[in-house]
Amino acid sequence: MKEKTKGKEVSPRAKPNAQSVRYDVSLLSSDDLFLFNEGSHHRLYEKLGSHPMTVDGVEGTYFAVWAPSARQVSVVGDFNYWDKSSHLLRSKGQSGIWEGFVPGVAKGTIYKYYVVSHHRGYCAEKADPFAFYDETPPKTASVVWGLNYDWRDQRWMETRHAHNALNAPISIYEVHLGSWQRVPDEGNRYLSYRELAPKLAEYVKQTGFTHVEFLPVTEHPFYGSWGYQTTGYFAPTSRYGTPEDFMYLVDYLHQYDIGVILDWVPSHFPNDEHGLGYFDGTHLYEHGDPRQGIHPDWNSFIFNYGRHEVKSFLLSSALFWLDKYHVDALRVDAVASMLYLDYGRKEGEWIPNEYGGRENLEAIAFLRRLNEVIYRESPGVQTIAEESTAWPMVSRPTYLGGLGFGLKWDMGWMHDTLEYITNDPVYRKYHHNNLTFRLLYAFFENFVLPLSHDEVTHAKGSLLGKMPGDDWQKFANLRLLLGYMYAQPGKKLLFMGSEFGQWREWAHDESLEWDLLQYSPHSGLRQWVSDLNRVYRSQPALYQVDFDSTGFEWIDCNDIENSVISLIRKGQSRADVIAVVCNFTPVTHFNYRIGVPQPGLWREILNSDAKEYRGSGQGNLGGVKAAPKPCHGRPYTLTITLPPLAAVFLKSSE
Repeated sequence: MKEKTKGKEVSPRAKPNAQSVRYDVSLLSSDDLFLFNEGSHHRLYEKLGSHPMTVDGVEGTYFAVWAPSARQVSVVGDFNYWDKSSHLLRSKGQSGIWEGFVPGVAKGTIYKYYVVSHHRGYCAEKADPFAFYDETPPKTASVVWGLNYDWRDQRWMETRHAHNALNAPISIYEVHLGSWQRVPDEGNRYLSYRELAPKLAEYVKQTGFTHVEFLPVTEHPFYGSWGYQTTGYFAPTSRYGTPEDFMYLVDYLHQYDIGVILDWVPSHFPNDEHGLGYFDGTHLYEHGDPRQGIHPDWNSFIFNYGRHEVKSFLLSSALFWLDKYHVDALRVDAVASMLYLDYGRKEGEWIPNEYGGRENLEAIAFLRRLNEVIYRESPGVQTIAEESTAWPMVSRPTYLGGLGFGLKWDMGWMHDTLEYITNDPVYRKYHHNNLTFRLLYAFFENFVLPLSHDEVTHAKGSLLGKMPGDDWQKFANLRLLLGYMYAQPGKKLLFMGSEFGQWREWAHDESLEWDLLQYSPHSGLRQWVSDLNRVYRSQPALYQVDFDSTGFEWIDCNDIENSVISLIRKGQSRADVIAVVCNFTPVTHFNYRIGVPQPGLWREILNSDAKEYRGSGQGNLGGVKAAPKPCHGRPYTLTITLPPLAAVFLKSSE
């Protein structure tokens, strides 16, 4: 007779004898325990989880897991035939941590913790919250692993502070790794981290972006969540390879002088049984009250930011990606959902704070602490908030009362601009305020202007598909939109596929429509994006003073009848001056006059209507000389040809 365990037939005689872990070894000092319980341990990944090692000449793995309400915790896996009583861990005093050394367990061993709770007879097999590697979903076990990698990005690491500085050009290419490019001849499989590395690095270099931003690579059971429902806060998804393979991808990008930004999700986590939820039979990582602990929009758990050990867990996760994977910035997802207790809730479905307000005081304190720790312990990196409300001082230092982020997504600009540009040009003059409103608040925060994945999915259509008019006008409008974005103060972000005008909206289980590049309108659009990035990176006036009003002037923001705006961008040097004029109608304006501050020749350095971008080819023959006639309150006048549905950039030669 045979018994079945985890789908395998095992002879009872092969089953190991029940035993507790007997080796007296621990990675946890009294200081570790104090800092952990205080919420001040920033590198728990060095202490908790699974760590292969040799003890008294015996090779094995040390395990440690936090489960304070457990009555018993054991390690189960193929190595012991998933026997729940075979390898019992021991309790570490009053810390709530269970630990032990299991001989013979080597790198590559799959395992879980079997947790038996004091509460209501609860027991469950749990993945390791600190695992460095997990089985490929839909499998859910953790994998014993190390993080040994020979990095070759020293030059980048020594200089990345300059690449990530607020006065540097930052142009971000947002990427979902599994759908950027697939292999149709091999069952539509996605590329591995190592296959992606040269292809993505060369493409990003060719198109001129300074950084890539990956949708979450942290392990996630449901592929359709795009990574935003995270279970493995210390594990890159195994769908594309091993941890070392992901390190290789980051390393490769760095060697091409391309920064790497990760989406990171401390706002919520899924309720899969093997995950963090109800970990030891209690609401350990999440709030117990569903009015605080369940996110109604996503049906997921919300972290208990007031619990010290949870803060240590999240702070350690953030620093882990910066330390071990050389990541250059974290884009923190759904910050608004953390800040407000009533986010997504109706009246009576939330609990006010101690002062009766709707602000989540514990989450606010955590976010401030997070940014203080990151900027202190990982100099040269950035944190970026996806925050969609008018919460003040998101990207201002904590000592001034801010949340401490380096940058914030300007969701208002995105909504206003897309609402404007999707109107037929004949109606745009009635919505002119959508173009100009952001300059009333543009310098209150350090903004990133995002045209992200959220705008090209869930039946919203692609960016190209949103544009009005016939095909020629759609491409012209999209080139104009991108030119307008690069003219505005703020860093830039564009989701993959939009740079060449994908027609269908993004699908996470399909490749981008790369075959479109054989057609000239699409290749012309990509050339426009490449030239925008090239000029952006080479002209300090377009990036150097993004977050101060001294770097921006309107020339004329009130030409409503013509749906034209004109502006000046300035760098720190008096010589760095660029005028940008945007025509949001399909009408060519000949002899269009704008006032400029300097005499001499103003070279036309970009024109979205140029023939190489598949425009109509109208423009200013390389440049225009300023006439000594006052206009728009300035001493000189440029008289230009303003092409239809076009953005024109003119640089002073003085």
